[in-house]
Amino acid sequence: MIVSSGKIADEGKSRPAGGPDGGAAADKLPHVAGPIPGPKSREIFEAEQRHIAPGRQRISLLAGLALDHGEGATLVDADGNVYLDFVAGIGVASLGHAHPAMVNALGEQAGRLMVGTFATAERAEAFRLLADVAPPNLTRSHLYSGGAEAVEAALRLARSATKKHEVMGFWGGFHGKTGGVMGLIGDESKHGYGPLAAGQYLVPYADCYRCPFKLKHPSCGLHCVEFARQQIRNSSAGAIAAVIAEPMQGTAGNVIPPDDWLVAVKSVAREFDALLIADEMITGFGRTGRMWGIEHSGVAADILTAGKGMGAGFPVSAVLMGEQVSHAEPFAKPSASSSSYGGNPLAAVAVAQTIKTIRQEKLVENARRVGAMLLGRLLELKEKYEFVGDVRGRGLLLGLDLVRDNTSRRELSRKVMEIVFKEALKRGLLMMGYFPRVRINPPLVISERQAQTGIEILDEVFAYVRDHVDWHSG
Repeated sequence: MIVSSGKIADEGKSRPAGGPDGGAAADKLPHVAGPIPGPKSREIFEAEQRHIAPGRQRISLLAGLALDHGEGATLVDADGNVYLDFVAGIGVASLGHAHPAMVNALGEQAGRLMVGTFATAERAEAFRLLADVAPPNLTRSHLYSGGAEAVEAALRLARSATKKHEVMGFWGGFHGKTGGVMGLIGDESKHGYGPLAAGQYLVPYADCYRCPFKLKHPSCGLHCVEFARQQIRNSSAGAIAAVIAEPMQGTAGNVIPPDDWLVAVKSVAREFDALLIADEMITGFGRTGRMWGIEHSGVAADILTAGKGMGAGFPVSAVLMGEQVSHAEPFAKPSASSSSYGGNPLAAVAVAQTIKTIRQEKLVENARRVGAMLLGRLLELKEKYEFVGDVRGRGLLLGLDLVRDNTSRRELSRKVMEIVFKEALKRGLLMMGYFPRVRINPPLVISERQAQTGIEILDEVFAYVRDHVDWHSG
């Protein structure tokens, strides 16, 4: 591996057939020449900044890149630099970039019909395929256009079914930024937007590396769940309609709870005659090496929300529900649960094609296999670098904590993390490495060779930080 110039060279090694589909895109590796961002990227970025409003994603602002196109698990900027994508649009690009089957399906549909709520053969196929891959108790669904919209719909459904109104969520949780769910954001990013919706309560998630009770699993006896039970008893009005949980938290840092945690959470929901909503925006559609994140714990959710990877880049989300719950009113009344863009013909085609491709190319299996390799390599980095604290992952949802010491677990500073991010970018790796809780979630089509290359780059970056950066301080 040659890195002195910021390029990843092949060193004459023969290339394997590729990833799950054996195509050339699965074998493409990063290649960076010159400063990052390059002149064309800077020109486009600066032109956009003259008119775009503030508040865009931090990763795009830090990178300063202007992207031209993508292919599989790689992205190409306006200057021709090729980056390995460990972000996937934050879990959106499940099929990678410009997957030929998706390009063809959307192009063909765009030439026929793009909008409308009337039945189409394409939407009928999408709903059928979604029911095929859904957990067996969730046979009906609605389509929406974004994650928060779907979560708000799920809450309306739960309130319709239970005739109650309160909701319990978790620290570190993220279910969108719209008014109805902002109070369920489990961190300080909601500050300044008050007053928040009433009847929403937050309790600690099973983030065992950073347990607020300073306990260890399994000897803790899932104390966080008992705390949640007491929180409902002592803080609510006794009208809990739903407990909403991510089977594994994405925004908090790709946090993986113990498998028995969600089982216990469902028992709390049942104790208070509430429904369990599994928010699978991040974890659904094969991301964790199973079709659904809840499969790891064996829990049957009453309602499930999905999005991001289900459209492979097309904006579409869903609420999945059981037969009985689906008829609850007022949610089930005509127009009560509809959406202007939900289930439009293009979205329906995107959902159907994503499901077909995941099945045909065995991408769930690929996520499980490549993810296991990545987890193993990350654990090796944990042994090699003292600032690597926790390492965790399921499938292609992986996370690691970078810390100043493993006793206090104090996180590396933002300044140091920006160095990590930019050093990786210079070497052709785009990843969510600008916060000390690093998130790795590449496209499901990533090949083992590409994933190995990404870890080699990360190893080089960590060596640079160890040898050239005062990472102990702020």
